[in-house]
Amino acid sequence: MNEKKISTSTIAMIALMTAVTCILGPLSVPIGPVPISLTNLAIYFTVILLGWKKGTVSYVIYLLIGLVGVPVFSSFSAGPAKLFGPTGGYLIGFIFSGWFIEKFPGKRVMYFVGMVLGTAVCYALGTAWLAYEAEMTFQAALMAGVIPFIIGDIAKMIVAIIVAPMIKNPLVKAGYIK
Repeated sequence: MNEKKISTSTIAMIALMTAVTCILGPLSVPIGPVPISLTNLAIYFTVILLGWKKGTVSYVIYLLIGLVGVPVFSSFSAGPAKLFGPTGGYLIGFIFSGWFIEKFPGKRVMYFVGMVLGTAVCYALGTAWLAYEAEMTFQAALMAGVIPFIIGDIAKMIVAIIVAPMIKNPLVKAGYIK
């Protein structure tokens, strides 16, 4: 049997990035059915630092923490009603967005392309779910759940692209991440 062991430092980094998401996720501004949140910024950082697989583990742990009732979702909310309610599609969509970020690594421009594609997938899943759950047309859900967020999400991408590599390089040199 060929078992891969996960290092203590990897577990610690996953836990740390889960904690960062738990701290940033609740910080939000309600502007309609979908709030402005820092969750995607935390995801961008996590995937750049840890990669898609470990980043996804970190994010799924965050979702489970919120699902069991710890108020880590936007506006300090939690529970199944939040995760499976009108904005739940965006929360679930973030799981898939990290894959694109890792597929376009290296140069900052490529990270940006991956973030845009990943965010587009998140927008699509979230908008479809919002339209279904809130009994809105797809166009109305798009206007409520995507259009107001595009500029802010681009700003978050730029911040992540600039700051995350500055954090990653010393962590790689110290041997905490690969």
